[in-house]
Amino acid sequence: MKKFKLKEMKLSPVQIIPASFFFAIMVGTIFLMLPISAASGRATDFLTALFTATTSICVTGLVVVDTYAHWSLFGQIVILILIQIGGLGMIAVASMIMLLTRRKFSLTDRILLRDAFNLNSSNRLLSFLVNVLKGTFIVELVGAVLYSFVFIPQFGPAKGIWTSVFNSVSAFCNAGMDIIGPNSLGDYRDNPLVMTVTILLIVFGGLGFVVWFDVLERSKEGAKRRFNPVTVVKRFSEHTKLVLSFTLFLLISGTLAFMVLEFNNPGTIGSMNFGGKLANSFFESVTLRTAGFTTFPQENLRLESCIVAYLFMFIGGSPIGTAGGIKTTTFFLLIMNVRSYLRNQDDKVIFNHRVSEDSMRKASAVVFVSATAVMILTILLLVVNPVSMEDAFYEVVSACGTVGLSRGLTSSLGSLGRITIIIAMYLGRIGPISLVALFSGNSGDFNKIKFAEGTFYVG
Repeated sequence: MKKFKLKEMKLSPVQIIPASFFFAIMVGTIFLMLPISAASGRATDFLTALFTATTSICVTGLVVVDTYAHWSLFGQIVILILIQIGGLGMIAVASMIMLLTRRKFSLTDRILLRDAFNLNSSNRLLSFLVNVLKGTFIVELVGAVLYSFVFIPQFGPAKGIWTSVFNSVSAFCNAGMDIIGPNSLGDYRDNPLVMTVTILLIVFGGLGFVVWFDVLERSKEGAKRRFNPVTVVKRFSEHTKLVLSFTLFLLISGTLAFMVLEFNNPGTIGSMNFGGKLANSFFESVTLRTAGFTTFPQENLRLESCIVAYLFMFIGGSPIGTAGGIKTTTFFLLIMNVRSYLRNQDDKVIFNHRVSEDSMRKASAVVFVSATAVMILTILLLVVNPVSMEDAFYEVVSACGTVGLSRGLTSSLGSLGRITIIIAMYLGRIGPISLVALFSGNSGDFNKIKFAEGTFYVG
């Protein structure tokens, strides 16, 4: 007999991270196909289960069946677990299990965790992980408690608590899935508590954990040394300053844009009073940052508003958080690159700090690859599932940005259309640039070669 020796498979972090999400999607699909997962007690077909598992683990929120009606309590629990895993990331969850079981972290484990969080350093990595997990569960718990003041009186103790927990986790992880009813948060657009809690959870999840910890640390330091608020803000890191200022700009500009464009539209905010119009315009500006909750049907948006929505969904939230999109810092660096070229400046300076050339190259690559993926998938969706251009583009940008908003298209997609959106959601969660790196070779030898400079005419 011949003996066969199987070579040990060694995967790099750039391979393990996409593979871990794919594995979680497959496991989730199997669980959701079980008869116990459906409210009817009958097995769910593979494509519907696959779509739901993908939208859950990728914290997107697009659904082909109503979450509140199709899935049983067991199925909803599976979905919520997938959302939580997707929000934190598979590697972070696996590392949490390692911490709880007191397993030692090897150097490879630390590198993998660092890359999963997209951090630049491995310093105090495990402490960062613990703080992320603590912060996540604390914020979600507070959100669930606040939601319960509305949902328990409405649904009763058992369902009210479950609805509060589900909504809190979904909002913080920017998933946008709910078990309330067919109108998302449309029935609560006049409820200040539900609207405010949802907005805060979405924003906290989208700011990024690095921003959290920097703000907390500087605030504690400021209180201890009795700094005034202005001094505390000045001591924030340049990353925190950029994320907070650009996020505030996007929220305000988005609110004003939707307020003006939809002011007289009876299908969205036209029939509301001025306060309601302002609140729901602000909510739309927030939810487009990859959250997926909505207070009015997105198919009623005017075309001009859709164009604004495309941009906001494409940008998404901020790095090292639960939001998707190309990220706020990436988009801002792209603007800075153009600005520095027009002003003939060699260095790109933000808050008196120079941006590295590597960061600028990465930002350009992320935007280009992401935009290319959106264009290709939109064309593919139009081919396999003929619909209007604005609806197809809205669906694909929403999927790639892990937003979860739809112009009523998702549930009507055919099999090939659903597969297209599944691919878009998966790419959006792992990042198209990660998929490119997954199949790219080692260019170390190529970089050692120095070629003569050529003459090329641009523009």
